[in-house]
Amino acid sequence: MDNTRVAPTPAPARSAGEQRVYTVDVTVSPQEDDMIESLERRWDAQVGRVIPIPPSSPVGAGDYRIRIRHSKIDDAVVEDLYSESIVGGTGGRFEHLNDRVVVHLGRRGTWRFTRSDERGDVINMARNQFVARRNDRSWDFGIGPRTRSTVLILPTADLGSLFTDRAIVGTTESADLRLLMAHVTAVQQSLTDLSPAAVKAARNALVELTRAVVSGEGPDPSEPQLAVALADAARSLADSLLTDAELSPHILASELHVSLRTLQRAFATTGESASSYIRRRRLAQAHQVLTAGAGSGSSISEVAARYHFADASHFVRAFKREYGEPPSRLARRTPEPEPQQLLGRVDQTDGAARSAGDRGRTRSTLTVTGSSSSPSPPIGTS
Repeated sequence: MDNTRVAPTPAPARSAGEQRVYTVDVTVSPQEDDMIESLERRWDAQVGRVIPIPPSSPVGAGDYRIRIRHSKIDDAVVEDLYSESIVGGTGGRFEHLNDRVVVHLGRRGTWRFTRSDERGDVINMARNQFVARRNDRSWDFGIGPRTRSTVLILPTADLGSLFTDRAIVGTTESADLRLLMAHVTAVQQSLTDLSPAAVKAARNALVELTRAVVSGEGPDPSEPQLAVALADAARSLADSLLTDAELSPHILASELHVSLRTLQRAFATTGESASSYIRRRRLAQAHQVLTAGAGSGSSISEVAARYHFADASHFVRAFKREYGEPPSRLARRTPEPEPQQLLGRVDQTDGAARSAGDRGRTRSTLTVTGSSSSPSPPIGTS
């Protein structure tokens, strides 16, 4: 009985040897005679050993599914991973990703890492945490149900000296992680179109941003390859703070732990200043509110105040320059919404911005970890 659900075949490479993105998506059933053999066979049929599979065994009574999007960036790799419950081994005697620096970033679910030698160190990783290890020792791992994570697999030659015999644990909500993930996202979106020189530059920036996270010292502002990542991270942070009265280039620089001058240089590469980006995005949000009909229940003055324009006249002039018509004309064309619908939209918009603003002020914390001090539920239980 074949319950495999196979992912679409990756798009053909531009030329032989240049394919950079692969996807494996396999489901196996406990009704099969040998789940592990079936998993390995179907994995090989999709990607061979381009994505190395660790020694592992599904846990639980239901189907097991694993899905990985594997992006090769020169000699570095970024993987977006979804997995049901499984246990396995990596590094050392398991001969999986040996002598590589591996960084796991938790998005949902749980990971557990246990040293397989006499040390017996245990690391539990949940959502919004990261674990960075030099993968030359043997580690047992367990993945909880419906776990999503991003995994960075990096060359030891560049980063290995930052590690002692222990792993490093921290939060994914720090400024340094925000920079790193902005860069990862941008590279993944454009990887298939990058020239070899651009791929090399993206790889170098990935290594430097990871170094900043692992060392806790922040990125080197003189590193030109980090400008794009910094601008991307600043734009993402600004989008989450559009209703925050304190939003400014200075606040963005402070939250990202760089100087205002460094931030301005990063934005110069985009052709738009940080102040211009904030103003344009606030106008876009105001336009969206008016288009959705919220202008019928909220006056133009109230919309202007929500997005922190000096006054209604200033907002009207800026809006007309951007969209070629005053906001009053847009509001008149929009049907009046039901009061309850309007209230829900406004509450949702402001609530999301406040929540994102609180997250934007989370500071970096790093821990060099040994044994876990508190027990957690066994991997594989829901």
